[in-house]
Amino acid sequence: MNSIAENVVKIFKEKFPEKPDVYFSPGRINLIGEHIDYNDGYVMPAAINKGVYYAIAVNKTDTINFYALDFDELLSIKINEIRKIDNWKNYVLSVVNEFVLAGKNISGFDCVFGGDIPCGSGISSSAAVEGGLAYAINDIFNVGLNRVELALLCQRAEHNFPGVNCGIMDMYANLNGKKDHVILLDCKNITHQYFPLQLNGYKIVLLNSKVHHTLVSGEYNVRRKRCEEGLAILKKELQVKSFRDIKSSGDVELHKDKMSTEVFNCCTYVVEEIERTVKAGQLLQQNDLDGFGKLMFATHEGLSKLYQVSCPELDFLVQQAGKDKNVIGARLMGGGFGGCTINIIKEEAISNFIADVSEAYEKEFNIELEAYVMEISDGVTKIM
Repeated sequence: MNSIAENVVKIFKEKFPEKPDVYFSPGRINLIGEHIDYNDGYVMPAAINKGVYYAIAVNKTDTINFYALDFDELLSIKINEIRKIDNWKNYVLSVVNEFVLAGKNISGFDCVFGGDIPCGSGISSSAAVEGGLAYAINDIFNVGLNRVELALLCQRAEHNFPGVNCGIMDMYANLNGKKDHVILLDCKNITHQYFPLQLNGYKIVLLNSKVHHTLVSGEYNVRRKRCEEGLAILKKELQVKSFRDIKSSGDVELHKDKMSTEVFNCCTYVVEEIERTVKAGQLLQQNDLDGFGKLMFATHEGLSKLYQVSCPELDFLVQQAGKDKNVIGARLMGGGFGGCTINIIKEEAISNFIADVSEAYEKEFNIELEAYVMEISDGVTKIM
């Protein structure tokens, strides 16, 4: 166990009498396929070696006790009194609530959790919190749900109390990750295949803009509504069932006059990004990392100009990456409006790249950049 896991267990033993089970729940990166999981597209996420650690034990009462180590906050609540509250509490309570709504036989438990996912970084701390808790509850109470069912439960949980109308990608990657592989996830049929990620002397590096995104405040849901509005028009005009059925962005262009500019741009981006993600899977199979990287840059352009979920800080970081011959791909990752860029960089050039970009970023925005070199991990696992 690492130091965070050891600390979680230590705190648990100080606060509660039972011997806990311990779980690791990873964050995720997404190489390509952004903002299309809720548009029936394909996405290419992977679980990572940063995440949330849980110590949890049945307490034979009807009360649930949570201690959030990172916030130094305790929450005690009876199962039959679970309701929407605020901040981190909504994420854990909503997961428990989904088990209750599904009629699963669970009772009280004690739980301590904490992790090393930087807040607001776009590495999906919310899915790590939800997925780890759902997996642990499923395990300690022998509920019997499989990993796909747990991912869908966590998606419902995020829709419910937190009110973020997210797609399935984050939870799916969290629960179904595979070490040294990416997942090509079909978000329409909820099926996946694994591709080995052969980086051949390159590494994945995240640059944290330290600008916090505001998904919960509604921008995410605004983009989703624009897509729904556009798709309703395109269904009627093109006789299609989803964005997946649209052959090219040229088909969207034919009906531009029936949409607002924002709706048209969102639809164009979605169709192009679905196409890029399918192409990306082919390029990985061909071990064409350079071609893959070019698609990442194209995705960022679409997210920034068409989907409008970037910000000056993220655009600056991608521009800096584009100037360095050792970087073969870069783009914003996650919901946008801040968080991280994801970069594929030649291994021996990482230190110099981080130093140069950090200096330029601080000079431009007076913000100290954070960088993380990523390792691809398994999905949620029991570690003790």
